[in-house]
Amino acid sequence: MLSLDSTIMISPDAVYSDIEDEMVILNPTNGEYYGLNPVGALVWKLAQSPVKVSAVRDAILDSFEVSPEECERDLLELLEDMAGQGLIEVTP
Repeated sequence: MLSLDSTIMISPDAVYSDIEDEMVILNPTNGEYYGLNPVGALVWKLAQSPVKVSAVRDAILDSFEVSPEECERDLLELLEDMAGQGLIEVTP
C-alpha cells in the first residue's frame, strides 16, 4: 500500500523521453506508451532517484495551484497506477 511515507523510484526498465513540459514513457513489458502532463512529468523527474512520496507532494504544492487534499489523492492514485504498470518501484 502506497502512503506519504513510501519511497518511490522509476523502474530501471522504463524507457522515457522528456517532450517540452510533458513526458512519454514506454513500458517495455507490455509495449504500451504512457503520456504524463506537466504534473506527472515532475513526479517522474523527481523519482529518477529514490524519493519520499511526501517530498513529491510538497514539490507539486510548491509548483502548482492545487489543494493539499486533491494533490495527495491524485498523487497516490497516479503512483498506484504507475506501480501497477511496473513503471516505478515502491518501498515502504
